Amino acid sequence: MTELLLFVAGLLGGALNSLAGGGSFIVFPALLFSGVPPVLANASNTYAALPGYVSGAIGYWSSMAGYKDRLVLYGIISALFGYVGAELLLVVSDEQFSLVVPWLMAFAVTLFVFGNQINTTLRARSGERRGMKALGAVLILSLLAAVCVYGGFFNAGLGILLLAFLAMAGMTDIHAMNGLKLYISTIVALVAVARFAFNASIDWYHGSIALVGVTIGGYAAARLAQYIPTLWIRMGVIVYGIGMTGYFFWAAYFA
Repeated sequence: MTELLLFVAGLLGGALNSLAGGGSFIVFPALLFSGVPPVLANASNTYAALPGYVSGAIGYWSSMAGYKDRLVLYGIISALFGYVGAELLLVVSDEQFSLVVPWLMAFAVTLFVFGNQINTTLRARSGERRGMKALGAVLILSLLAAVCVYGGFFNAGLGILLLAFLAMAGMTDIHAMNGLKLYISTIVALVAVARFAFNASIDWYHGSIALVGVTIGGYAAARLAQYIPTLWIRMGVIVYGIGMTGYFFWAAYFA
C-alpha cells in the first residue's frame, strides 16, 4: 500500500507541476505518511520532482521557442541561488520555515493575479526613463534569485512562485510560462539534489517510487495542456493557489 500510495501521489503531483505547480503538496505529505522523517521527506520530494520537471519541460519545449534568449541568464541564476537554498535547508528546521510559507504563498498568488497589470505599469514608466528600465530589470532578476532560494530550500509551491515571477517579467502565454517554470525548476532541483545527496539527506527507496509517478504524470500533462483553453488553466492556477495558501495558514497556525 505504501508503494502504491507514493506512485499515485507521484502521478498526480507530476501532472500538477506541469499544469499549475504545487505537485509537492501531494508528494511531500505522502512521503511523510510513508514514515520518512520531515527533513528527508523534504529533500526526497525535490529528488522525486526532478525528472518530472525535465520531462515536463521537454513537453513544453516548442512553446518556449520565442523565449530562448532568457534560458542562459535564468539558468545561471537558478543554479547559484538554488544551491543557496539547499544549504539553508541543512541548517534551518522545517518547523521554523513552516511559519513563513503561508505568507510567501499569499504573496505569490497576488503577484500571479495582478502581475500583468503591474508589469504594464512598470513598462510604461520605464519607457520614460532608461534608468527606470534598468532598475526594473534588476528587481525582476532579484525576485527570480529569491524564488530560487525558496525552491532549493522547500520545493513545495515553487511552481506558483515561478509563474508569479514570469507574469512580473512580462509573459502572458501560459504554455510558454509553464515551460520556463519547469526549466528553472529543473535547474534548481538538480543542484539541490546534488547537495542533499552529498549530505546523505535523501530516502532513495521511497523517493524513487514517487519519482516514477511524477515523471509519467508530468510529461503526460504537458502534452495534453495544449488542448486546454489558456483561460481555464489560468483560473485553475489562481483557484489552486488560493487553496494552497489557505491550507498552509491552517497547518502553520491552527492545526
